[in-house]
Amino acid sequence: MMIRGNFRKNFSLLCVISMVLLVPGWLVGENSPGDSTPGDSTADTLHGLLKNQQDAWNQGEIVRFMEAYWKDPMLTFSSGGKTTRGWQATLDRYRAKYPDAKAMGKLTFDALETTRLDSDSALTLGNWKLEKENPAQGNFTLVWQRIQGHWKIVHDHSSLLPESN
Repeated sequence: MMIRGNFRKNFSLLCVISMVLLVPGWLVGENSPGDSTPGDSTADTLHGLLKNQQDAWNQGEIVRFMEAYWKDPMLTFSSGGKTTRGWQATLDRYRAKYPDAKAMGKLTFDALETTRLDSDSALTLGNWKLEKENPAQGNFTLVWQRIQGHWKIVHDHSSLLPESN
């Protein structure tokens, strides 16, 4: 009788100790790679950076829009069948296509889905829309990397929907 009672008591104590040690990490830690849930601090941060980009674009400030991108020659931007390499080349490409605020129009991002790949990288899918004289819209995929403590876009693949001009 005594052995069975001690075993149950010790087993119950072991279960409680395990829960005390494991559960707080799940509750306060970041989500596991692949998770994207409401309240995910990584998704919230990246979506906030995209909101900053949208605001900068809509104020005609391409350089401020580019602050979300990795300022490095290894940045890649793929769109329209071309891949541009490097931050400066990407900025130059934007400036050539959008020389002034009128050409830039009003940008909106929506349908954002962010997935953490690991603690320092994430993937965001979304839609973009430009309201201007010749409106356009499409999809994008962004690869984010946390570099020196800051989230930066290291690869952008943006596509134009077929019905857009």
